[in-house]
Amino acid sequence: MEEIRYKRLMLSGRETQEENSVIEISGKRIGDGGLTVIAGPCSVESESQIFSIAESVKKAGADFLRGGAYKPRTSPYDFQGLEAEGVRLLLRVREEVGIPIVTEIVDAANLDLFADIDIIQVGSRNMQNFALLKALGKTKKPILLKRGYAATYKELLTSAEYILAEGNPNVIVCERGIRTFETYTRNTLDIAAVPAIKKLSHLPIAVDPSHGSGRSEFVKALSLAAVAAGADALMIEVHNHPEEALSDGKQSITPDEFAVLINKAKAIKEVI
Repeated sequence: MEEIRYKRLMLSGRETQEENSVIEISGKRIGDGGLTVIAGPCSVESESQIFSIAESVKKAGADFLRGGAYKPRTSPYDFQGLEAEGVRLLLRVREEVGIPIVTEIVDAANLDLFADIDIIQVGSRNMQNFALLKALGKTKKPILLKRGYAATYKELLTSAEYILAEGNPNVIVCERGIRTFETYTRNTLDIAAVPAIKKLSHLPIAVDPSHGSGRSEFVKALSLAAVAAGADALMIEVHNHPEEALSDGKQSITPDEFAVLINKAKAIKEVI
């Protein structure tokens, strides 16, 4: 019965499109069998911070820079991001450092501000914000859709349907860990999501091992496991001073650690 229910995925399902979708962004291709690496800080904190990290991750081989300008946080008293100023800093980095950028949108009212962003991220909390998904579907912008922390595979792909149904085929889904009874890690990274999504859907899948564990010491192992499982992309939090980060420092690795990780990840991708 479960297999039958999954066949109701009209646009994201394998029954509709057998071949893998390949999304071309700023001269790069996601889903073509290679490994795309997205890296950067959880939050854009300052001009010097975001430029320094951008230069470091680009030098190490990252394809895209991630950085949060709008930060939906569990507590209203935590750092909420630089908002519009953060987006403007990211656009400057894109122009001056020459690396495409990924950042999260939280409100469709801000779409005009995101017109030049290379990949717009929908965070876990907004996976079922259907009004936002429909608005993004009316654009042709590449969308990175993160799995909700209690969402099933079907719920994730059905959320992707909202974007696809509005005419935007450029969707990348992202496994970022789910909430389980385990408390040692922030979330439980579901490596099985990679082959499962690939069986069910033609959409590319990224894996975020930083949110998936919440612990920087596990990011390397989980990244390599994700690549071995067949992930099309990795999304990794990198900060030049994790101990001073305004958000998610405990799950951020340093630029030097990232440089080692990316070489090993690409070597595994070549083997498989």
